[in-house]
Amino acid sequence: MVRITVDLVRKKAEHHDCLLAPLEEIALHQENIEKIEYIQDWCPKLKILLMQHNLIAKIENFNKLKHLVYLNLALNNIEIIENLERCESLEKLDLTLNFIGEIVSVESLTGNYNLTNLYLTGNPCTDYENYRDFVIGTLPQLNRLDGEDIDRSDRIKALQNLPIIRSDILFEQENYRHQRKNQKSRLEREIHDKWENEYKDMDPDERNKKFYAEKCEHAPEVRYEMEKMRQLKLKSYETQEKKQEKRVYKFFAPDGRPYNINQAKIDFVFNDQDPENYVLDLAVYKHMDSNLVDVDVQPNYVRVMIKDKIFQLHLPTEVDTTNSTAQRSQITGHLLVTMPRCNAVIKKPTNPKQDNKKEAQLVCEHTAKDCHGGRSGQTTREYLEIGPADNVLDFTKITQPKPSPDYIDPRLKLAGKQPSPEFVDNPEVPDLI
Repeated sequence: MVRITVDLVRKKAEHHDCLLAPLEEIALHQENIEKIEYIQDWCPKLKILLMQHNLIAKIENFNKLKHLVYLNLALNNIEIIENLERCESLEKLDLTLNFIGEIVSVESLTGNYNLTNLYLTGNPCTDYENYRDFVIGTLPQLNRLDGEDIDRSDRIKALQNLPIIRSDILFEQENYRHQRKNQKSRLEREIHDKWENEYKDMDPDERNKKFYAEKCEHAPEVRYEMEKMRQLKLKSYETQEKKQEKRVYKFFAPDGRPYNINQAKIDFVFNDQDPENYVLDLAVYKHMDSNLVDVDVQPNYVRVMIKDKIFQLHLPTEVDTTNSTAQRSQITGHLLVTMPRCNAVIKKPTNPKQDNKKEAQLVCEHTAKDCHGGRSGQTTREYLEIGPADNVLDFTKITQPKPSPDYIDPRLKLAGKQPSPEFVDNPEVPDLI
């Protein structure tokens, strides 16, 4: 049985700083609550209370909610309308899809003068003849019933025929009360026998399959049974999750070899065709934040943590962890991990001078018959040396120390010009300066 607790109410009042006294609106729907209690003491200023889709069987503990304007108790197990006389501000009451058969209990709302909107759709009482006229005549303050406006003519007609309609309603209500009594005793017996005998030793999966395949009646007992089945199903899921959580994954074998682990159960492609790199393409979920993905590349394995789920792959050979890269596709979300191999064949850097010499040595093959008149078929090789020209400037000595001022480059020394044999030196002629 789910009880209303302070923690539950505070959780629903987060937008009010978890203060209960000034709270004016609270939603406690789909909490499997079976009894209404404590709310009127904790939240006396409540105006809107939403408690649909629970297991509430009785309307109670609303005496202090003087400010309550809207009460939603749809999809519960309520059979009688009661204990709402003190809710003097109540304007809208929703009792859709309950089990109200005693429609005469609607007379308890005659003192709620502000009540203008009432929903009883899906209750057994709506099948009674003249049900609508009876409710309209009993509650003249209503403006809408089951989502339909009430015309003035309908109200006058209902008030005129109310005594006759009420006697018919009482008769139908008595018949329903008798049927309901028999249904309740029969369902309680059948449900008890089914759980004690048929479902007791049955496999949980088979039991769930059989239960949901059977036809069921619309009754409070069936709703309780459905909730019981749902709780058992949730417990089975929780136990399975706990078993999975208890499992401790071992990363390495006793000999130190890394295990292959795919706890996340995602697709991947490992490419080892490239002679220089290993490439891992991991199909990470497209809309997952990259902050939830952690990549760790080690010499002999790669490990990827995907939202606390482990993916580990043993590598055939060692890789270079320093130059490994990981990239995420913005379109597909895939994770691409590139890992250079340590034993990859790396070409040595080439020497330009040696390459030039090799390219300069051109081999010219000639047959002996063409070159030297030798035997047919013999060949000789002649290497044509192609080198730099002799007049190329030499810059290799450009960084040598500067010579002394008296130094004369031998290349600049010029030999004196010798006079011709017919030259006659005239001493009277002065020397050229």
